[in-house]
Amino acid sequence: MSGYHRFSIDHASLAAALSDEPSYRVEQVWKAIYSDRHDPQEWLELPQRLRVRLANLIPTQLCVERDVMSDAGETVKTLWRLNDGAYVESVLMHYPDRTTLCVSSQVGCAMGCTFCATGQAGFTRHLDTGEIVEQVARARRTSAAHNRRLSNIVFMGMGEPLANEANLWPAIERIHSEYGLSARHITVSTVGLVPGIRALAHRALPVTLAVSLHAADDLTRSELVPMNNRYPIGALMDACQEYTRNGGRRISFEWALISDVNDSDDDAERLAQLCRQLRPVAHVNVIPLNDTPGYPVRGSSMDTVRRFIDVLSRRGVSATIRSTRGDDIAAACGQLAASVDPPRRR
Repeated sequence: MSGYHRFSIDHASLAAALSDEPSYRVEQVWKAIYSDRHDPQEWLELPQRLRVRLANLIPTQLCVERDVMSDAGETVKTLWRLNDGAYVESVLMHYPDRTTLCVSSQVGCAMGCTFCATGQAGFTRHLDTGEIVEQVARARRTSAAHNRRLSNIVFMGMGEPLANEANLWPAIERIHSEYGLSARHITVSTVGLVPGIRALAHRALPVTLAVSLHAADDLTRSELVPMNNRYPIGALMDACQEYTRNGGRRISFEWALISDVNDSDDDAERLAQLCRQLRPVAHVNVIPLNDTPGYPVRGSSMDTVRRFIDVLSRRGVSATIRSTRGDDIAAACGQLAASVDPPRRR
């Protein structure tokens, strides 16, 4: 094996690996890699001997262990087996006006958020750039086969994206440049890693930032999101303000509503105060808590969800209820665990 992988090799390394080929072949191979054709045998613009060579020279890193579908096939959770035997999951969601892929950035997660199945499982390792990009490449192919166009990428799968920023950002640049996705259609979620937010504020591509806030006071947030002990809300808001100042990019706050924990009118008032500190004012995505085996509490009722959003609206803060997709196959927000056992449908 060459040590190269298909979606992590850069253009210069590909040219070096194919130095014995005519120079125009490098461009042909590069375009073929980022086409919607997965198997090198489909790269018919290349001679057969080169297609065989490339299959060994630049192998892929992800193998489908299992696909599980929900919503009449409109939601597909894929369990990927990596070359070292580790597992991650991604979720492809088709909507009438868009197709969104939820991408993983780590095997497991070290953030330890109490209500998240990935955090409960602990951290194994970072995904490299190629493993991140390949999730997108394979989802594009699947979407194209069903006459859909992959239009949105959200880094809300397994792992804390900004803890793996060294591999995440090259992946984002590759997705943007080779697949033509607008930076504003790429969303990076974080539990609040302040150094990562500050670094993102000065990146050239204006990606969307989603902060998993879940509480507006340090005591409650530290219980839900242990990273708050290191980067409390005051420091987090300072970083968010820096982010919005650079290009006027709007932040969204993610808020999983948990019954009798963070769903009171006072919680909504405190959240509104934080949102209004930012210009433009932060948007809130309200997420009724999804069940996870390791966190025996329940999500807020829909009446409580509507009341919570009404308080925010009266304070001039826009909020939407994020539609839950795939909760019956453990594919919804906070449920990804990369279990090799088939998920139980509810």
